[in-house]
Amino acid sequence: MTLQEILETVRRVEIRTNRLVNDMMVGAYLSRFKGRGMDFEELREYNPGDDVRDIDWNVTNRMGRPFVKRFREERELGVILVVDISASGAFGSTRRSKCESAVEIATTLASAAARSSDKVGLLLFTDRVELFLPPRKGRRHILRIVKEMLFFRPKSRGTNIPAALTFLNHVVRRRSIVFLFTDFLHSFDAGARGLRAGRDVFQEIGMTNARHDLVCVHLHDPRESSLPNVGLLTIEDAETGELLELDSVRASVRQKYAETNSERLAELDREMRQAGVDTLRFTTGEPFAQTLQSFFETRRGRRRG
Repeated sequence: MTLQEILETVRRVEIRTNRLVNDMMVGAYLSRFKGRGMDFEELREYNPGDDVRDIDWNVTNRMGRPFVKRFREERELGVILVVDISASGAFGSTRRSKCESAVEIATTLASAAARSSDKVGLLLFTDRVELFLPPRKGRRHILRIVKEMLFFRPKSRGTNIPAALTFLNHVVRRRSIVFLFTDFLHSFDAGARGLRAGRDVFQEIGMTNARHDLVCVHLHDPRESSLPNVGLLTIEDAETGELLELDSVRASVRQKYAETNSERLAELDREMRQAGVDTLRFTTGEPFAQTLQSFFETRRGRRRG
């Protein structure tokens, strides 16, 4: 692909997502996120209704009564897009793959943040950190982010969410809004090692949410929920190369496949609730604008409450 073709592709994505931003005014919702700045302003005695997370336990222990730290709310937010570009994201049974859906949703969020004069950063990962662009402002920077999401060629095929979030927490010290885009397919591998890896994923997600404001964006393909009745199928794990043969003619096989996926999604939802993390699930091929708009409306109402 020539440079001109790359620029044209980036421009088409920008135009399409800017239209969504204009229609939904997502930027206004972004600016109503938690907004808990990290700039210390004062220390005062605890009053009923104060957030217990703001209690300064060292001062409280010395004084014998609770004191809280007060922070000056930042006018600017940092938005970090953490995007899984492992091999499983290339799968798509509809007109868009999971990776392509992630790019469009992430670009919409980036454009909305830019409209609110917020900085936007990008972290692309597989089982390693592939690329990190620190948060910056400006249309040229947003176009660079879109280009990297569209055309970056990863060196690896696997997935390691904890490694990506650990890196993020190390390099981004200021509290930010973090959107994690992934399909979570390799968070519940079979066996004891897989279960331990799953615990590591959600522990790191919980720790990242305590440091930042984390939103998990789950990309789901409809074919991951049900098998078509088309005879013998050979399914390949894009990340490991493992092959599995299934006879989709048998109703019991199709039912077991659907039940396994349903259980996986239910377990994912349980883990996210326990970690106190908001999750957005998008099915490829379906419009995402209304779901995104409803989410920001909910966040805005929650903050008012």
